[in-house]
Amino acid sequence: MNVNVRDPAAESNRRAQWMRQLRQWHWISGAVSLVSMLLFAITGITLNHSSAIEARPVVTTNEATLAAPTVHEIAAAPRSGRAPVPAALAAAIESTLGVDVSGREAEWSEEEIYIPLPRPGGDAWVSVERETGALTYEVTNRGWISYLNDLHKGRHTGPAWSLFIDAFAVASVVFCVTGLLLLQMYAKGRSATWPLVGAGLAIPVLLALFLIH
Repeated sequence: MNVNVRDPAAESNRRAQWMRQLRQWHWISGAVSLVSMLLFAITGITLNHSSAIEARPVVTTNEATLAAPTVHEIAAAPRSGRAPVPAALAAAIESTLGVDVSGREAEWSEEEIYIPLPRPGGDAWVSVERETGALTYEVTNRGWISYLNDLHKGRHTGPAWSLFIDAFAVASVVFCVTGLLLLQMYAKGRSATWPLVGAGLAIPVLLALFLIH
């Protein structure tokens, strides 16, 4: 007859190894996401109080004129709808204004070509008059707070920042889950652990159910 005998020393060793692993993942994920957590926490406050934070947009305008051959080329371009900026026109705009519009989608009409250039913390656009080749480049800068708020929202930030947010979210999940497991392992000696965790869950749920309309 086989009898399973508990080995307290082996169980203690497994527990110690598990705790070391949890601590390692916890501090690594915390170190990776620390600065981003601060950024998102601070911008959470600024977004929540955006109406009380005054923004003074600064608008800069630059004007120029396309060369005659380029004006002749765009005469045959679309007269309505939306279409990408032709490579030749993009190169001419960059050489004239120093603005990269390659790959951007433009709004085409009989009178002008309008190229929106949205960006975090502001806005920008390029307008091309089809008949004369007159260029207008306008940039609106709403300041650093607006810039950081847009980073928080992922507004007009492009695929690289979107990928970073996904990676940061994964690191934050690892940090929270390993933190919860560590709380569970230390909970026996800390009686306030689960009441505090429960409060962290109950407070937002109750606010959402009864005070959000």
